[in-house]
Amino acid sequence: MWYEVHPTPVKGEDGKNLVYVRPKSGLKMTMKQLESYCERNYSLRYGEMSRAFDMFIRAAGWFLAEGYRIETPIGSFAPKLSLAKQITDPDMVKDRDVRLEGVEYNPSKLWDKEIDKWLDGFRRWQNPDTQEILADKEKLEQIMRDCIQQHHGYITAGMFSRASGLTLYSARKQLNEWTKGDVPLLLKTPRGKEHIYTEL
Repeated sequence: MWYEVHPTPVKGEDGKNLVYVRPKSGLKMTMKQLESYCERNYSLRYGEMSRAFDMFIRAAGWFLAEGYRIETPIGSFAPKLSLAKQITDPDMVKDRDVRLEGVEYNPSKLWDKEIDKWLDGFRRWQNPDTQEILADKEKLEQIMRDCIQQHHGYITAGMFSRASGLTLYSARKQLNEWTKGDVPLLLKTPRGKEHIYTEL
């Protein structure tokens, strides 16, 4: 497995930033690609996996909406709830205060066993140095503007991360910096679970 090394904002005992590892960026497989792979290697007819997923989501969605936790071979799924406001008295919680935050997924140990079966060691990928990239603000700004132009007037942290070579954390931090100051470059607007950035 190819992996990358990146710094964190946390300082270690020697005063330098601690680092973390992650799989090499850019490695992504779509459902269509996975289905094609299964069709070639496991005699599975193309489309069967998508149909199975569709049926699972439809059936599981109903039970999740009723409050069930669903146990499967690949892990468990459960509804995640929260309160719309801070409440300290349990008796004051009303139905209208409860919100659905999404679905919690806890992977099973089956994943570890399956990955270990195929894993053939780790190999370091020489990814760009984050601090070096961040030092060239003029180049980063040009990458940001090019990205906005390519994506019809807006950019997300994920888009900027892929275009600049920054980690998602650093890309988001840099975009947020451009929304501050006396003459901000970007406007940050929430869209679903993420934010989009547009030029001012």
